[in-house]
Amino acid sequence: MAEHIRIRKASGTWVVRAGGAIVGESSEALELHEGDAPPVIYFPRDDIGMALLERTSSSTQCPWKGQASYYTVSTAAGDIPDAAWSYEDPLDGVAEIGGYLAFYGDKGTVEQL
Repeated sequence: MAEHIRIRKASGTWVVRAGGAIVGESSEALELHEGDAPPVIYFPRDDIGMALLERTSSSTQCPWKGQASYYTVSTAAGDIPDAAWSYEDPLDGVAEIGGYLAFYGDKGTVEQL
């Protein structure tokens, strides 16, 4: 793992909301710290309403985590393109985030309950 990345179990219960809908809630979330950036909460796929998400054609490549896939969140308020991302097959050093989903804070709300 890159020395500047730390992953740990996030304490407590976390919720993600987007477009007025609760997209997911988990007490099994992971907290990823990368350098000086704010921590990112990653939610287990089983704790997300996957019926609200649709994979897009967008992707990015991170030298420390691998290739990220992106998801649009669909709610009654409308679609929120590329609001979430996932490392389906992350690099070995961060394998524990494989299949988990993270959400952009400016496209939804991620908060601890």
